[in-house]
Amino acid sequence: MLIRIHRRDVLKMSLIATASILTGGLALHRLLKKSVASIQGKIVGANSKIGHMLRLTSFATPSSSIKVPTVIIGGGISGLSAGWWLEKNKHDFLILELDQEVGGNSQSGKNTHGVYPWGAHYVPIPGDDAQYVKMLFKEFGIITGEDQGKPIYNEYYLCSDPEERLLFQGSWQDGLIPMKGITDEDHRQYLEFFSHIESFKNKYGKDGKKVFNIPLDLSSKDPEFLALDKVSMKSYMKERKWNSIPLHWYVNYCCRDDYGQTSEKVSAWAGIHYFCSREGKAANSDSQTVITWPQGNGWLVEQFKKLYPQKIKTNNLVYSIQQEKNDSPVLVDYFDSVTKKNYRIEAQNVIYSGPRYTAKYVIKSKVGKLFEKDLPHAPWVIANITLAQIPSGRGQEISWDNVSYYSPSLGYIVSDHQNLNSIKGEIVITYYLPLNENDPLTERRFAFKKDYTYWSEFIRADLEKMHPGIGLTIKSLDVWVWGHGLVSPGIGYIWSEDRENMKKSLGNIHFAHSDLSGISIFEEAQYQGVLAAKKIIESHS
Repeated sequence: MLIRIHRRDVLKMSLIATASILTGGLALHRLLKKSVASIQGKIVGANSKIGHMLRLTSFATPSSSIKVPTVIIGGGISGLSAGWWLEKNKHDFLILELDQEVGGNSQSGKNTHGVYPWGAHYVPIPGDDAQYVKMLFKEFGIITGEDQGKPIYNEYYLCSDPEERLLFQGSWQDGLIPMKGITDEDHRQYLEFFSHIESFKNKYGKDGKKVFNIPLDLSSKDPEFLALDKVSMKSYMKERKWNSIPLHWYVNYCCRDDYGQTSEKVSAWAGIHYFCSREGKAANSDSQTVITWPQGNGWLVEQFKKLYPQKIKTNNLVYSIQQEKNDSPVLVDYFDSVTKKNYRIEAQNVIYSGPRYTAKYVIKSKVGKLFEKDLPHAPWVIANITLAQIPSGRGQEISWDNVSYYSPSLGYIVSDHQNLNSIKGEIVITYYLPLNENDPLTERRFAFKKDYTYWSEFIRADLEKMHPGIGLTIKSLDVWVWGHGLVSPGIGYIWSEDRENMKKSLGNIHFAHSDLSGISIFEEAQYQGVLAAKKIIESHS
């Protein structure tokens, strides 16, 4: 791949190379340090300070109220999907969102160069049972038609090749499974592991359901397979004597990628589900292709907003939800962080689509008893970095997803990848770092204690190992610390009574969030949102 380098950049790199040879790298270190100091950027992110008011502030009772049939608390994907279903069924509602923007961990950003994701950045081609996803995709123009019973996808939204590459053994290789220089035993275990995984893909339980499905609640309840939820993915592999280091690295990477936790802390059911549940069909693509946009799933958020722009209120902290008895209205009290005033809504129904752990601070209903359970929410650090030029490297050319075997991060994606052939000059890359060395609370506290200087230096140093000299090309670097990035499917949670209890409504208060699935992916968040909305529609029919 050709990279355009201006004459002044050639001169600069020549001077650096000469200085490095003469001083043993001291001049290069100083120049890179100077470069870091000149990088523009800041820590951005969710309105956590307002959110923490739930535990620290006493709010006055509002003096007046308005009436709305249904209030949706939280404008993440589950809340937006609940709104989508209610809008389709002509049921009036209002979404109250804490942050300045809706979208949750599907939010996106932009700068003078372009747009980029601040979290979730793709959706796999949906399978047969992901009916709500396919319905939505048809409405949004992602599915444009059908050929011999298979959906036709908008080519612009299908991830362009090359899709993935891995830095391993000194060069970039195609794909993320370590291949260069592996032993014969590694190769044998690869074949055995993936053959084992393949055997699960079309397996059905004794109840006639697929063992691994999306939405996961449509999976088989056969006890033989539910038992996989009671052991870790790492233990499951060790029991089968799969001890290949590169194989364990790959499976651990996959668990960290989707669940924010290591294979030692993720259940085997969830670990195998990662590989087996995504068997979508498309007339113009294979089942493993992903659907993506420069701003990631922020593109989907934008489409949701167009459906009902007048029904979204941001910068609003809901601090009290009360229902006295089954036939009384649900009182929703919230604080507007812009006007600094308290307001009340009398609603017939409420959909609580905020993270489930926050419900105990908000819901004060006297109808039923709120089930409380602390779930492990993995913290993440995400950075969007504008580079003066495409980073170079030996081997496979730059791809959409770029991962290093030697990095604590998950690597970076290129938001411009769909237009890669037309890129000239600067690009934006999005860097993903799950924090999982310690328990989530310890990691979360650590992450918020560190300032911008710490994180920008950490990220630059990590990227420098992938692309020596990349620090000199960084024009800007913004950081988002997600304290409660996503729910992690720990051992024994997905098929537990705890998860079932969390889904139960309290009178006219219904729940919707990917926490209720245990897996934080678009399809699960959408499914939970639609289910909550359907309860309300059915109660009025």
